[in-house]
Amino acid sequence: MVGLTDKRDRYPAELSGGQKQRVGIARALATKPKVLLSDEATSALDPETTDQILSLLKTINVELKLTIVFITHEMSVVKKLADRVAVLESGRIVEQGTTYEIFSNPRHETTRKFVGSVTGGNAPEWLLAELRPERRVGDHAVLHVAFAGGEADRPVLSRLSRTLGVDVNILHGQVETIAGHPFGSLFISVSSEPGVLRQVIEELRASGNTVEHLGYVS
Repeated sequence: MVGLTDKRDRYPAELSGGQKQRVGIARALATKPKVLLSDEATSALDPETTDQILSLLKTINVELKLTIVFITHEMSVVKKLADRVAVLESGRIVEQGTTYEIFSNPRHETTRKFVGSVTGGNAPEWLLAELRPERRVGDHAVLHVAFAGGEADRPVLSRLSRTLGVDVNILHGQVETIAGHPFGSLFISVSSEPGVLRQVIEELRASGNTVEHLGYVS
């Protein structure tokens, strides 16, 4: 099952890191456990080997109907492997839910930092350096918009621009698939005129998107 039949007579020192990890998995499965505990199983592996180990764990999960508790700081691994996620800080669970819930709408600050590193939810340094809390004449407002579900692959911003007659500038972000669902995280700038800004935020939220007003830029 772990793909090491041709290595059955080799010594540990003759195996690669990924192969040694497969031996560890085989050794754990030999006891027919009810739960497989995997602690940082991919932390020392290259990206290709990491994908191979994750694929093996998915196969074990499905074919053996075995629950896997996977501990990792790599959110890209969580996104590929997990069905449910629990975020721990100082030994306490601060947030938990399905993978899509955690990635699309992180509520705790620790979760936001972890998730933002792979979803584009963290504002880039150059934007943070230019942001101001107070509005000046001629400024643009900066919004962080999380597009979840069907809205992530629809022309929401162009529709917004046509409906309200405002210019929308995309500053940073990405759109991807998480747990089989489309998800987008974008940083945009729009007019900072209070009436227009209020309309823009209301229109975006009316479609079920999460909108956060971060500040102003020139």
